[in-house]
Amino acid sequence: MTIRDTVLRTLAHTNWKLALPALILTCGCLIVQAASDDPEVVVPTAAPTTAAISPNGVLTPAPAGASAPTPTASSPLIARSPGTVVAPTPSDEPLMKLPVNARHMLVVDDSGRVLMSKEPDTVVPIASLTKLMTAMVVLDAKQDMTEEIKIDDADVDRLKHSKSRVRVGATMSREAALELALISSENRAASALARHFPGGMPAYEAAVVAKIRALGLSHTALADPTGLSPNNTSTAAEVARIAAAAAKYPVIARISSDKSSAVEVNGRPRELRNTNHLVGAKGWDIRLSKTGYTEEAGRCLAMRMKSGGQTITVILLDADGSAQRLRDAAAIRKSLAKIAAA
Repeated sequence: MTIRDTVLRTLAHTNWKLALPALILTCGCLIVQAASDDPEVVVPTAAPTTAAISPNGVLTPAPAGASAPTPTASSPLIARSPGTVVAPTPSDEPLMKLPVNARHMLVVDDSGRVLMSKEPDTVVPIASLTKLMTAMVVLDAKQDMTEEIKIDDADVDRLKHSKSRVRVGATMSREAALELALISSENRAASALARHFPGGMPAYEAAVVAKIRALGLSHTALADPTGLSPNNTSTAAEVARIAAAAAKYPVIARISSDKSSAVEVNGRPRELRNTNHLVGAKGWDIRLSKTGYTEEAGRCLAMRMKSGGQTITVILLDADGSAQRLRDAAAIRKSLAKIAAA
């Protein structure tokens, strides 16, 4: 006999006022049963322990002191639609609205726990975030960082015709070129580093492929050392892994987290300013940073920072402008502080 038959039979043989409590209980059972049969409906069995951002930019904070429940096939914690990460929240807990302009975003801690996300697995161009990989591959070759290298005509950007403060024929140490590439995002310096790789560009390209494989990046492809090509693509999730790997190189961490620096080009000092204006700003403890921009990629940011005693990786891809990118980062930091204090 079905639940429906039971209800009808009870109503037929019992005063309806006496049967009302049983009727309410039965309807509740029907709703729960329907929800469990629908993969798009979430039936929370525990409070969430992480925060998540849906594509419309709504943040669900985690309650303090909660431990992470383990999802199982019989009692799923989260129901996902494509490109969405949603944490269920108690009905009496208000949502914090966090308007994130970037179309793809990921925030993770050093344990790999996802704190916030927005379409993190979509493959998109990553622009100059590529230079983090360039730096790792160059350092892996263990070349003399004091050796002078020269900017050549081959380093000129003929794809995007981007501006450069380094003229063809300029000389600098390999370390100075690395600083130019990471702090000022100088494309000619990044290109020169790759050209002066042992074995030249073919060997550099092979080393990049090997590095991608070693890091287990199945959705990352890099066509050049600068990021100018729209064929330099990855996902927010995999860029987070690139940033975490780059942070293990003390030279990359030190250079990219400097607010400013001075290097010698043609024997003369050249002042550099970090393209991420949050580096060195009051209240920010940034341990690694790289910005990026092309028309196809939008404004991008890969950053590792201290927050609440943890090192947090923040990835923003395809924001509409530099101001929007900075606002997104500031909103994320503020939300992390609220979550930590909750």
